[in-house]
Amino acid sequence: MIAGDLLRHQKVLRRNAVAMTYAGKDFTYAEMVERVNRAANAFRALGIRKEDRVALLSQNCNQYFEIYFANGKVGSVTTPLNYRLAAPEIEFIINNSEAVALIVSDDFVPMIAQIKHLLPTVRHYICIGGQHQGYVEYEELIAGSSPAEPPEAVTEDDLLWQMYTSGTTGRPKGAMITHRNLITNVVQSTMNFHAEPDDRSLIVAPVYHAAAVIVCTSTLAAGGTLLIKKDFVPPEVIKAFNEEGVTHALLVPAMILFMLNMPGIEKVNFGSLKYIIYGASAIPLEVLRRAMQVFKCKFLQGFGQTESVAVLTQLLPEDHVLDGPPEKVRRLESCGRELFGTEVRIVDEKGKDCPPGVVGEIIARGDQVMKGYWKMPEATADTLKDGWLHTGDMGTLDEEGYVYIKDRMKDMIVSGGENVYPREVEETLFSHPAVADAACIGVPSDKWGEEVKAIVVLKPDARATQEELLEFCKGKLAGYKRPRSVDFVQTLPKNPSGKVLKRELREPYWKGKTRRVN
Repeated sequence: MIAGDLLRHQKVLRRNAVAMTYAGKDFTYAEMVERVNRAANAFRALGIRKEDRVALLSQNCNQYFEIYFANGKVGSVTTPLNYRLAAPEIEFIINNSEAVALIVSDDFVPMIAQIKHLLPTVRHYICIGGQHQGYVEYEELIAGSSPAEPPEAVTEDDLLWQMYTSGTTGRPKGAMITHRNLITNVVQSTMNFHAEPDDRSLIVAPVYHAAAVIVCTSTLAAGGTLLIKKDFVPPEVIKAFNEEGVTHALLVPAMILFMLNMPGIEKVNFGSLKYIIYGASAIPLEVLRRAMQVFKCKFLQGFGQTESVAVLTQLLPEDHVLDGPPEKVRRLESCGRELFGTEVRIVDEKGKDCPPGVVGEIIARGDQVMKGYWKMPEATADTLKDGWLHTGDMGTLDEEGYVYIKDRMKDMIVSGGENVYPREVEETLFSHPAVADAACIGVPSDKWGEEVKAIVVLKPDARATQEELLEFCKGKLAGYKRPRSVDFVQTLPKNPSGKVLKRELREPYWKGKTRRVN
C-alpha cells in the first residue's frame, strides 16, 4: 500500500463526500483525487522522476496536500520547508536535498528572490496563487494535465518525504520517510483517536510538521474532512470551533496556552469537539489540567520525532485523569505507552535496559522509523543502531510501560556531579502564579562546573522578583536542582514546534568556555 491508495479507496466509498475545505471552498474525494492525478502527470511532463526531490514552501492550503500525494504517485520525494526559517536556512535545505523543483506560495516569492541565484539544482519553479516571471502558476500547470492515474510503479519501500529535523542542536538533517513508514504510523495513530467518516479535523498547525501530516492523513484515511486554515490565527480558530463542527484539533502546547489566556475562552462552544491531539513539545501539568477543564473533550498526547514520522507513544484519553488514585493521576506526567507495533526501551550508556524508574535514553523500533538521513551515513549509524532509533531523549519507564520524559540528553545540566533535568525545574516554576513561560539552562560555575539558571516570562500585569522565585523553589527541589539566578525576558526563542531553542539561550554564557554548546 502507498499513500495514494488511501485517497483512491475513499473515492470509491465516498466520492461525493467533502475531503477538505480551504478558504471557503469544498473539495470532494473525487475532486481531490482528480487534482492529485493532474498534478502528478504535470510533474511527470516536466521531467520530474522517481527519487527526485521537490521542495515545497507554503503555508497551509489545499494544494499542499495535493502536492504530497502527487509526488507519492510519481515516486518523487516531497521536501517540505519550514516557512519560518530565514532565507539562508531555506537555501541550505534546498541545496542539501538537491531539489530539482521548488513549489512556492505567492507570499514567499520575495524570499526566494534573495537566494534564487544560489540554487543550482532547481530546474523548475512553480508558484501557488500568483503569476511571477520565471515561475509556472500551479493551477495553470495542472489544468492542462491528464486526470488519469500516472503509470509509475511505486512501492511501499520507496521514499515519500524528506523531512528536515528542526535543527535545535545543529544543522538540520534530512530524514528519509517511506510510504511504509507513513502508512504504519497512520494505522497506529488512527487506532487511538478513532477517526470516523463524519469527523472534521481542524488543521491550524503547520503541515510541514510531521504530526500535522499524520493527523491529516489519518482523517482522510477514515473518510473525514480536513478544515484547513492557513495559519494559527486565534479569532479564526475560535470561529471554527463555534461554527464549523470541529471534532478533532491538533494543537501544540504553545497554541493551547495562547487560547487559554484569551478573554472569554470559557464561553466558546466546544460542543462538537471530541479530541484534542497535542504534542511536539513539553506541556506544563498545570496548563494541561486547565485545558482539560476548559475544552471538556478527550485528550490524546503523542510523543515521537521526525525520524519516526511522528509518533512512538501515546497517552490515551483514559489516562488523562485529574482526580483519582495518585498512581493514575501521575500518568499525566508521562507521554503514554508504546504504540501497537512499536517497541520502546530505556537504556544506559552501554545499551543495557534500565530498571523501572531509572533514567536512561529512550530508544524505539517499528515500521514507522525512517530509512536514514539523506547523505549522512555517520549520523544515520549514530542514530539507528541494530534497528533501534536512539531518540536522544532521556526518560524512565514504569512497571506498567508508561514513558516519562526527563529531558534531551544535550540539555541535561551536570552540577557538582549531579544530573539536573531542566524540565523538572521548569515544571516547578510553572506552578508559580506569575510565571507564563520558563526555561532552565546550565551556565558556568567555578565551584560546581555548571549551575542552573532560570529564564522566565511573566504573565501580563504579573510581577515577581528573582529573590521571590528562588525562594519559591526552596522545599520543592533539591538544593543542587534549584536555580541560582533568574533572567526575565519578553519571549523565549522557540522553533515552530514550540520547542525552546536552549542552544541559543546557552550560547552567550559559554563563549570562550570549554563546554561545547549543543
